Amino acid sequence: MKLTNPGAVPVYTVSGPSTARPLPEWLARRRKRSAKYEPEELNNFELLQNFDFEEASNCVRVSEDGNWIMSSGTYKPQFHVHNTQELSLSFARHTKSENTTFIMLSQDYTKSVHLQSDRSIEFHTPMGCHYEVRLPRFGRDLAYLRQSTEVLIPSVGLSADGSGMGEVFRLDLERGQFLRPWQVDVGEDEPGAGLQGSINVGAVNVAAVAESTHGLCAFGTTVGTVEFYDPRSRNRVAVLGGQEGEITALDYSRDGLSLALGTGTGIVQVFDLRNPRPLMRKDQGMGLPIKNIIHLTTPTEEKKLLTADKRIIKLWDEQSGDLWTSIEPTVDINHVAHVPDSGMLLTANEGKQMHSFFIPNLGLAPRWCHFLDNMVHEMENEKRVDTYDNYKFLTIPELKQLSLAHLVGKTNLLRPYMHGYFVHSKLYDQARLIANPYVWEEERAKRVKEKVEKARESRIRGVKKVKVNQKLVDKIVDRSDKKKIAAGVLGDSRFGKLFEDEEFKVDETSREFRALNPSTQVGGQDVAVQHVKDDSSVTSNSDDESDPESEVESKKKKSKKSKDDVVMQVSSSKIAGGKAKDTAFGQRAPRTGRVTKARTDVVGEQKITFVPESKKKKQAEPEAAPTRKRHDGRRSASTNTFRRL
Repeated sequence: MKLTNPGAVPVYTVSGPSTARPLPEWLARRRKRSAKYEPEELNNFELLQNFDFEEASNCVRVSEDGNWIMSSGTYKPQFHVHNTQELSLSFARHTKSENTTFIMLSQDYTKSVHLQSDRSIEFHTPMGCHYEVRLPRFGRDLAYLRQSTEVLIPSVGLSADGSGMGEVFRLDLERGQFLRPWQVDVGEDEPGAGLQGSINVGAVNVAAVAESTHGLCAFGTTVGTVEFYDPRSRNRVAVLGGQEGEITALDYSRDGLSLALGTGTGIVQVFDLRNPRPLMRKDQGMGLPIKNIIHLTTPTEEKKLLTADKRIIKLWDEQSGDLWTSIEPTVDINHVAHVPDSGMLLTANEGKQMHSFFIPNLGLAPRWCHFLDNMVHEMENEKRVDTYDNYKFLTIPELKQLSLAHLVGKTNLLRPYMHGYFVHSKLYDQARLIANPYVWEEERAKRVKEKVEKARESRIRGVKKVKVNQKLVDKIVDRSDKKKIAAGVLGDSRFGKLFEDEEFKVDETSREFRALNPSTQVGGQDVAVQHVKDDSSVTSNSDDESDPESEVESKKKKSKKSKDDVVMQVSSSKIAGGKAKDTAFGQRAPRTGRVTKARTDVVGEQKITFVPESKKKKQAEPEAAPTRKRHDGRRSASTNTFRRL
């Protein structure tokens, strides 16, 4: 199963030949075994067992109950009956001559009428051929009147009574005899023609019956006229003439008010029975006779019209006349059948296998293959390529450059498409190699370049600088995968102003930022050191007895530390730059008497106190050398310890 026509109305090929020429059996079996495990062949399956013929198929029809599919083909002449409930072939039966067309008289396959190419009609039942009757002239089509149980057979040539009219034979199945045929004007024959007429003798090509409504019978002729007969009065009611070419296909709508006809020149027209002018006129585009016309209805009650010649199947919108979708198989089409109340089409064609197409927009899958709906849903999510496989598109100037213009219209390797052609890849490679002998070296250099570019992509690349919040960008890159950066915040246009506008700049000194990011160094290294300096100055100022020598030593220690390390020091006024001396426990006890508390809010370089002190203690203490302060913030060398030695 594969998608053959992608677009607004997709078409899936469920089964059918992929090549125009049938492969030998041994080669087909070998390809089937080799392609069993290929990814492209995983969706392949056999919808109906033995849904094929040895050479070609002529006609295919579905029973009214939808449980049986009957098809006829050659060679040898035979017809098959498939049971849809079992998805298999029920039986196959051979006939003496090739089957032209057939119809099923009952709701299932038990009663059928087959028009043979040797001027005979065969009636078949499940047991075999029930009866065979010979026709006076060759028949072209079959129709059935249920009200009167009559089989209508349009024929070739003129009647034997000399009236110069064509005939539609009527076989009454209840009486078992032929009734008086209906006379249809098919034009005059050449003078001196034989009993069966000349080569270009007129004929009644096709018949259509509106059995579910008014019951009028329509017959299309080779002279481009459509004659209507009323089976109740058994007389001609009306004639619709003036058509281009012979009438090859007819079909009534469900309500019986409109009639669609197809001509031998590929023209399709839709008429209202109350108006001789066509409501819609369409050209099939191939110039070939129309094989089939079917009125269809979608689940949304939209009316569609199916037209088919031997090359292409087209579905039109009956109201607007626009092309809805199309199907172009690789083999010639002989007949098209629609499975009732579904979106499946079956075709009898010149290939060995018969085609089955599924259009989800036309309807659901039939109940006997409802699994197709799930498969279509899965295939819709897969990526697909809208070009031909193994084909390259070339314009006409490019074809001339490769010296391939002489093959246009002579081979299937060049398929016309719009303003150019699809050329098979093998033919394109050979022609390019002949036109440019150095193409191999160019291709090799191209491959090497692609590998180098692929290797470069795996390297670590720098992140693009932004105007605002560069630290945030670096943080996102470090935490995320490099391949997902473009799909994340940096590649989203909704967050573009976050890295461009100054108003969106993250303030790292704010209280909220510190609360959310306690371990982040705010403002860099200089700011952290400045905070430590501020804390130490506040601590030193708050002491009652601060010593300048202790400040000098603390500065030395800070300078030796690295800038990244933040060291917090607590100074005491009782420690004059040295180790603290141990005191007795009695000295630590509170003393009685008047205690004067020193104030701690001292501001300035000098401290004046009124606490009485002994003169001996004053004389014992040496006076400290005054420190000279430099305005440039550097320490004076006069305070160096080695200078005093």
